[in-house]
Amino acid sequence: MLTNDQHTDRDASYNDTTAGTEAETGADEEAQLLPVEEFDFEDSGAASSPYIAQRRSCWRHLRGPQPPRPQAISPFFPSIQHAPIDFLERYFPAQAHKVILLAIILLIWAIAFLGLLGAQLPLQDSRGRDVINLDCVDTLWRPRNDCGIDGIDCRPFGNSSFAFRCPAKCASVQLLNPHAVGPLDVNYRPFVIGDEVYRGDSFICGSALHAGIVNDVKGGCGRLSRLGDHEDFLSSKKHGIESIPFDSYFPLSFSVESSSSDFKCSTDPRRALLVVSLLFTSIISLLFTSPWQFFPIFILIFVHVSFASDPPSASYHNITVIPDHISMFAKRLLPALFCATVLYFSVIKRTLSSLTAQVEKTIFWLGGFWFGALANYTFDWIPLSRLTAHDLKQQPGAKAALAVILIILVCIVVQQIVYFWLEGRLLQYLALYGLFVFGILALLAIPGVSLRIHHYIIALLLLPGTSMQTRPSLLYQGILLGLFINGIARWDFDSVLQTTDALRADGAFDSKIPTILEPLISFSGASFAATFSWSTPPTGVDGISVLVNDVERDRAFFADEEGEVVKEFTWTRPLGLELNEYLRFAFVRDGRTLDYTKAGTLFANGTWAMTGA
Repeated sequence: MLTNDQHTDRDASYNDTTAGTEAETGADEEAQLLPVEEFDFEDSGAASSPYIAQRRSCWRHLRGPQPPRPQAISPFFPSIQHAPIDFLERYFPAQAHKVILLAIILLIWAIAFLGLLGAQLPLQDSRGRDVINLDCVDTLWRPRNDCGIDGIDCRPFGNSSFAFRCPAKCASVQLLNPHAVGPLDVNYRPFVIGDEVYRGDSFICGSALHAGIVNDVKGGCGRLSRLGDHEDFLSSKKHGIESIPFDSYFPLSFSVESSSSDFKCSTDPRRALLVVSLLFTSIISLLFTSPWQFFPIFILIFVHVSFASDPPSASYHNITVIPDHISMFAKRLLPALFCATVLYFSVIKRTLSSLTAQVEKTIFWLGGFWFGALANYTFDWIPLSRLTAHDLKQQPGAKAALAVILIILVCIVVQQIVYFWLEGRLLQYLALYGLFVFGILALLAIPGVSLRIHHYIIALLLLPGTSMQTRPSLLYQGILLGLFINGIARWDFDSVLQTTDALRADGAFDSKIPTILEPLISFSGASFAATFSWSTPPTGVDGISVLVNDVERDRAFFADEEGEVVKEFTWTRPLGLELNEYLRFAFVRDGRTLDYTKAGTLFANGTWAMTGA
């Protein structure tokens, strides 16, 4: 039975409903007779309910299972993996004891590391002269035409020598832009021209490797002797390096010989340093469970890359690389530590907290860390040097390698998405990566610069996707942290937006090149002369440069101070010279030469052939 209050409420509800219905239907009397319950159903929006319900269902599905299922590693063989923790708790129970132990471990590592690094201190040969430290790409003859007309800025050409020391791992250092060697344009190989006698612009350390004077694993020392002009540089494959032939003459050549009878050479200590650093980082990883172990391991690996495994280039022809490496290390460590701190609180702490699988952590996380930090070794076999359109088009195997990498990356991303969904964090990470994608698209839209995704940038972008405690995440996170360290310690925080000039380095300008007309060849006594002229130059260029056998022999300007217009270049050679000569031409603008033509060949019999334009 209804009470008076219930009757009143029902009547009020009925009256309100009836009034609303009259407004919508134009006072339809039949509609007023429908039961209240049926009327309420009609007003609920039958057409939109399935859509709203479907949308809410999809939203609930993306949120993941309820309740969420946080991932945690359950150790295999827990008693074995927990043994280092038991040892630490038994002998170093207090937190202060653990801190002191960590300090002792780091001190012992520093003493051992510095002791081995002493091999890079200055050396002197038996004549009391300093041994010169070389980088893998150091040469006697500077690239392009930086030696000036007739090579004046790269003298002396002969009658001098010096002792040198090469680092390890120079055999894999290759050209990344085409370089002219007579009629050839060589790229993606060590720049070594000749056999026993090497052309002056060859990589010195690459030549010493080819000659068997130094070792690619340990580096080594030798003595270089300048030999002056030489002709007919042969090609051979020795000690893993195939040299480049050149069948004409060059004003500067050199030979290398062993230094064993001259002075005692200390080899590159990077292998011994790697053993030391691996040992001490493994001890830290096995003994300590606090996520804070990340910071000493980060610093230790950063030091190792900066001074041993992949150090930055040092100043030209120095007597020790240590001061340069200290300077670069001090410059790059502090901003790298700032990034590491942000990564710790946003990513790494969640992964390492409450993790007692000490052996698995050391294998997956620390092992991945070292794998990424040693990228110059572990990823060296992949035919990808730079992610630029030029490299992808020109470097053999680059496109296939990139395709395989992208497929693997997609599989990893799908796996990580599943884990985020299980933990109920998928939506927030989709939003984060949506911001990343938006930022990348915005950078791509900026005119005048090109987007460069360096490997330290790749690490920063992908690390948030590893913020969970699974075995795959331990491995992925370690590799990305190593790539971050390798990128910063070796190359610094290179800009993500770079101009065309910065990307070009010593590559081509993609500029206009001269159109060379058929030369006029005239014979006179014991010599003949070839006079070259060119089509009308385009506006905006100042002159023309001429290379003969890759040496700049003339730089003429189209209008000199007297207003005379230069229209031709004459090259004279003796008839008795039984060698081809290779000529290239380039426009000059604002004091620098632009792109050279393909080589034209001036044959010994006085004929000429232009191989390309």
